[in-house]
Amino acid sequence: MKEVVDFLMKSQIQYFATVGTDGKPKVRPFQLMMEEGGKLYFCTSNKKEVFKEVQKQPHVELCASGENFSWLRLKGKVVFSNELTLKAKVLEASPLVKSIYNSPDNPAFEVFYLADAVATIADFSGNPPRTYNL
Repeated sequence: MKEVVDFLMKSQIQYFATVGTDGKPKVRPFQLMMEEGGKLYFCTSNKKEVFKEVQKQPHVELCASGENFSWLRLKGKVVFSNELTLKAKVLEASPLVKSIYNSPDNPAFEVFYLADAVATIADFSGNPPRTYNL
């Protein structure tokens, strides 16, 4: 888990892939907010298209690039949490997110983790990829 979290935090931006409500693929920048209790947490607004997309099709994949032409792919099923303590921790972890939502009880603020997550870290070294069931 530590290698995956370190990779994602260092990359800063991940690219989040969903199935759009039109059935076509959609990719947008996202950011890992935190790891808590062995789960990787992200956030969004329930006013955005991405929220509608993952409500309809919760299986997603993220990709991030790292040093020396390395990359990480992370897949899982989106599970939302309304736990205010988690939302408060996300706000603490990101001044940008706090500036957008201000408070854990903001009705538009959604926090989610990836259930049954699998991460693969690979590069062009010739070494086999490393896969982690999270």
